[in-house]
Amino acid sequence: MAVTEEESSSSSTSRSHSSNGVYYLAKSALRSSVVLQVVHGHIRSPTSYDVVFGKETAIELVTIGEDGIVQSVCEQPVFGVIKDLAVLPWNEKFHSQNQKMQGKDLLLVVSDSGKLSFLTFCNEMHRFFPVTHVQLSDPGNTRHQIGRMLAVDSSGCYIAVSAYEERLALLSVSASSDTDMIDKQVTYPPEHEDDLISREPQKRIASLAAESVATDSDSFPPIPSYINGTIWSMCFISKNSNQSSKEHPVLAVVVNRRGSSLNELLLLGWDVLENTVHFLSQFVEGGCLAHAIVAVPQSQGLAFLFRVGDILLMDLKDACNPVCVHRTVLCSPFHVLEALEETFRIDGDDEGFIAARALLELQDYGMDNKGDDPMSIDSDINGKPKYLCSWTWEPGNQTNPRMIFSADTGEFFLIEIVSDADGPRMSLSDCLYHGLPCKALLWTEDGFLAAIVEMGDGMVLKLEEGRLIYSSPIQNIAPILDMSVMDYHNEKHDQMFACCGMAPEGSLRIIRSGISVDRLLRTAPIYQGITAIWTLKMRMSDPYHSFLVLSFVEETRVLSVGVNFTDVSDSVGFQPDVCTLACGLVDDGLLVQIHQNSVRICMPTAVAHSEGIASSSPTCSSWSPENIGISLGAVGHNLIVVATSNPCFLIILGVKFLSLNNYEVFEMQHVRLQSELSCISIPQKHIRRKDFASLPAGRDFGKVFVIGTHKPSVEIVSFVRGQGISVLATGTISLTNTTGNTISGCVPQDVRLVLVDRLYVLSGLRNGMLLRFEWPTGSWASDLPSYRTSLFEKSGFLKTSPTAILSPQLTGVNSYERPKDNDPVHLQLIAVRRIGITPVFLVPLNDSLDADIIALSDRPWLIQAARHSLSYISISFEPSICVTPVCSPECLKGLLFVAENSLHLVEMVHSKRLNVQKFHLGGTPRKVLYHSESRLLLVLRTDLVNDSFSSDICCLDPLSGSVVSSFKFDLGETGKSMELVRVGNEQVLVVGTSLSFGPAIMASGEAESTKGRLIVLCLEQSQNSDSGSMAICSKAGSSSQRASPFCEPTGYTGEQMSNSSPCSSPNDSCDGLKLEDTEAWHLRLAYSTTWPGVVLAICPYLEHYFLASSGNAFYVCGFPNDNPQRVRKFAVERTRFMIVSLTAYFTRIAVGDCRDGVLFYSYHERLVADCLLTNLETAIVSDRKGSIAVLTSASQLEVLTLTYIDVPDNVSPECNLTLCCSYYMGEIAMTIRKGGLGPSEAVQARLAVQPLICSYLGNNIANSVVLKNLGFEMIESPSPANRGLDGVSVEGSLVYWEEITEVPKGRNLHVLKDVQDPIVLSFGAGKQTDRAIKSDFILLRIFVQPTVPKILDGDMLAQFLELTSIQQEAVLALPCATAEVSSSFRSPHSPISVDQVVQLLERIHYALN
Repeated sequence: MAVTEEESSSSSTSRSHSSNGVYYLAKSALRSSVVLQVVHGHIRSPTSYDVVFGKETAIELVTIGEDGIVQSVCEQPVFGVIKDLAVLPWNEKFHSQNQKMQGKDLLLVVSDSGKLSFLTFCNEMHRFFPVTHVQLSDPGNTRHQIGRMLAVDSSGCYIAVSAYEERLALLSVSASSDTDMIDKQVTYPPEHEDDLISREPQKRIASLAAESVATDSDSFPPIPSYINGTIWSMCFISKNSNQSSKEHPVLAVVVNRRGSSLNELLLLGWDVLENTVHFLSQFVEGGCLAHAIVAVPQSQGLAFLFRVGDILLMDLKDACNPVCVHRTVLCSPFHVLEALEETFRIDGDDEGFIAARALLELQDYGMDNKGDDPMSIDSDINGKPKYLCSWTWEPGNQTNPRMIFSADTGEFFLIEIVSDADGPRMSLSDCLYHGLPCKALLWTEDGFLAAIVEMGDGMVLKLEEGRLIYSSPIQNIAPILDMSVMDYHNEKHDQMFACCGMAPEGSLRIIRSGISVDRLLRTAPIYQGITAIWTLKMRMSDPYHSFLVLSFVEETRVLSVGVNFTDVSDSVGFQPDVCTLACGLVDDGLLVQIHQNSVRICMPTAVAHSEGIASSSPTCSSWSPENIGISLGAVGHNLIVVATSNPCFLIILGVKFLSLNNYEVFEMQHVRLQSELSCISIPQKHIRRKDFASLPAGRDFGKVFVIGTHKPSVEIVSFVRGQGISVLATGTISLTNTTGNTISGCVPQDVRLVLVDRLYVLSGLRNGMLLRFEWPTGSWASDLPSYRTSLFEKSGFLKTSPTAILSPQLTGVNSYERPKDNDPVHLQLIAVRRIGITPVFLVPLNDSLDADIIALSDRPWLIQAARHSLSYISISFEPSICVTPVCSPECLKGLLFVAENSLHLVEMVHSKRLNVQKFHLGGTPRKVLYHSESRLLLVLRTDLVNDSFSSDICCLDPLSGSVVSSFKFDLGETGKSMELVRVGNEQVLVVGTSLSFGPAIMASGEAESTKGRLIVLCLEQSQNSDSGSMAICSKAGSSSQRASPFCEPTGYTGEQMSNSSPCSSPNDSCDGLKLEDTEAWHLRLAYSTTWPGVVLAICPYLEHYFLASSGNAFYVCGFPNDNPQRVRKFAVERTRFMIVSLTAYFTRIAVGDCRDGVLFYSYHERLVADCLLTNLETAIVSDRKGSIAVLTSASQLEVLTLTYIDVPDNVSPECNLTLCCSYYMGEIAMTIRKGGLGPSEAVQARLAVQPLICSYLGNNIANSVVLKNLGFEMIESPSPANRGLDGVSVEGSLVYWEEITEVPKGRNLHVLKDVQDPIVLSFGAGKQTDRAIKSDFILLRIFVQPTVPKILDGDMLAQFLELTSIQQEAVLALPCATAEVSSSFRSPHSPISVDQVVQLLERIHYALN
């Protein structure tokens, strides 16, 4: 049964000493992304415009660029909980001796430390530093501690800090910031009157509430003497600019008094000279609930009073007589709902972490219908009172103040103050944008609007032509409701799948380790239509790049690399009106451009580069094929390779020197291809012969390059002048899924040759996969002889090319015959990885063969040149079109990405960070699991907007984010928990749901009377072509699959050829969005049952079981006969409070309840195999774990608790049988019978002469017992005189026990006890004997119950006879094995001699055998 910690207190006490030396180190890997406050100011310098995010436990300084993208400057933990942020603007009257602080704004922070902190940003240290701290209250989060809310005067002279309730403090800023920042400080109410407020009787509060209800809603309540209620909002009222700073500041406060249905606006005045606070006036207007007061900047006493359903423009110039001058209705007037009031109130039990609680609960802000989702952007908002969630003023507008605010409906409006003959009034615009309600807004000087969403990604909006336009996101992964960590390819590249956000912005985030980048430069978004970029050097030995080539759809531009990228296209010589397919440096000073119509060689002028030719225009020369277009090309040192399609040719070009600054391109050879090429790559460094381990000695391989074909395959090709083209190695790409179907889209998009200790080929495919081929390790002659076929004879590859095509030097060089040794080597496919869903481009960081490579798919990766398998890590940069390395004196290790029509110059840094990828799911994702067999994510979603269901489980592809299939719950049913449980060799999904509406937990913590459902789902596969898992299948059968793509060469014909794109293919599209053909997986219902309670927790247990909670009870369940269609309860245990979590480690179970209690349980499994009664009080039991036990009802022995299978809920599973003896066989005895295989009576008589062992079984057993295993039937012995116990194991061994009484004063029993323990100790230490298996004998025999007596092991005692005399003496000299034996069993008699033990054991051995 399950045993609580009270029953095991002694064991827990003994373990407490061992845990004293255990320590843990906590380090933040990814800081909180929740933004609770947003402020702006001149933080870094008097001219900078900086934004500061308050993140509850950290502050982050960011900037919003011209493109609307938020860039982090620094993020700094505060080691506390931030309650509010504000900016103290620099005042002209301030003066400081520290020039670094001159003109800079200060950041004000109030936290749970009880201090008001003044922070300044240090540019040298790149972090915030405190200027001073002002202690306002004791540390903590109680309601009356000052430090909850901040308000700053627009001039920067005064600061107000409030508590949650009743108290606030006013501070005057000193003119000198080098001494004390605070000149004067006062608390309202005064400190000596605090006790009077706290001792105010409750009946007075009740009477005030009664008066408020009795009076008319339009009348004023009694004038308060103090703030007796919750402070909702406060602000300083703006004064005339010509008024002195020492005038009496006025503070407006919105207060909710206890028992009042309406909030009040209180105006407080501070007499700075006398340092006293006076109550000035009070404003209450019936109808709507006021929740915030906001001063209008530069308005001389105007303020907005925000209420539910309307906005009041207040004239507070005369603080003793507040007047409403204009009212704007946001929607139809409704009476204030109590639900909104409760949202702002602080209960007595809720004292602390308000922001954290707000993130975890989605509250209904004054909605009429309780079932409506306040975050829904599609709900009908007509007839509902709109509630303002956040607002922001336009910066720098001194004459016409304008504000943008966000309503709880997700609508954005602009409101401005206009003046006419009737005085000031408000002008409200139409809806500017419809999105999600925002917690905070910030209007920047560039016209951007930073909108912070509470439970989803924020956004940056741009105000253009009277409407807001979405610009970029602000990432927020909170709240994280669940996560699953896994190593996708068992390469120690852990990644986390997290359920983030709430409906309707729920999402799945993939969090993985990445490399940080330092953003150095970003251009304006003027580079639309870029297809590729390259960086080129002027000379082979140059350390820096000189040119940046940009290829557009119908244009090519060349920029110089330096501090500024300057257009030098006219001075380089590239043809500007074409799309460049490839370019490179063929020799020092010779640049090559390959486009669809020709190959162009150029010599730049000195205007483009200091080492260019001294000419006004570049020197250029071109080569063009006849009547055919070029589809691919690559440039290497003294080598140019181009390919055509329809017909498919491979052409080798060279460069010939004619005269000074005069070169020409000529053709050296061309061949006809069997398959169209998809990519070409030429290594920029020379490859040595020893790198090709499998090539025969003496073979010349010349220039080496790699190609990818549409067959599909990758080929390593060499070109030798005078010998032609040959294939060194080939690797066929043939990938299949687990059902045996070929995966589509496996055409190579890019290939690279890498050398790290040995050669291997990297290939990026068009379906987002990455392959690694390696050169075979064996000799070339013995490597895969079945693939060494006459490929070249069949293809006619080596036929002589026509004289008109080849250069004169190569005419007639090739021959038809070739030695068999020259057959290509078969490359071995070592690793396959899926890194995206778009084509994979490979860009090395430098020209060396061991350089790391950027793999660019739908996200950038850094592939590290590894000796084994594939090692890659994500780069912290957004999805990009193309990338190229840039090396300049200013940036030695730069990368130039093309993203969002802009060029981004970045530099990878050594530090690592976590990258986050988002898949939008809708609803609220509650639970996520990874199914390894299908490589799919199982996500439990709730709060779905659907007429037939609101919760489901969806199968998600972790690469594309697409939903493969889903299992929908019944209408009104909500998924609560799920876990993968193993059933036999398969895994099933066990799901717990709730069938009831309303809360499942009472206020006391006990479970409500609800119902839930336990569901078992099987994940099955069926043939489909949408998504699923993938396996690698080698198809190395026929020679045609291993053949080279080349066929006989021929001349060009006059027919018109197609000019296909380099990404084109007859079988797959180049958009890269089509996934491979794999199997579709779906969830099938296997079992379902209704339980009396919500199933909130499920946990796998001991491989074959699972734990499931239902209300305040949890069950140990399993699948009989590994049948997922049957679930059986094996045990149940109940707690007092609602169970919310279950976890297990081996046999220990930890149960967490809603009252933050953790209970420990242990489930002792006793699967009884057979039982036999020997008398009225004694039973012999065998179990399926290989143990034999003798049980009796004697009360003087230790109580044993047994667990029965499928115990009814109302029956206690405990009984008072006691265990008097046990023996662990290690082999299962399924049946127990009485029998007679023991020694004869004559043997027993002989043994009685030298009496032996006193049995632990007592004298009550009159008959012997026989243990039988499966397949062996025993018969009851008719002889009652046999007193032995026989056992037969499944392996065929026979074991028997004898009960023999000992004569009075005999000591043979003690002799055997004293001998067995040293033998055990000798075996355990390995001193005298050698064991084949290092198994602890003591632990073996006490496997079941370590506290009961053990039967002496005759086999172990017989080992004493196998020892030498010296070893026997050494064994007897050893102490007992355990303290228990030493204290209880050690004989008080004289030492035992070797001869005595040998004679006794020999007598026993010969008598029993």
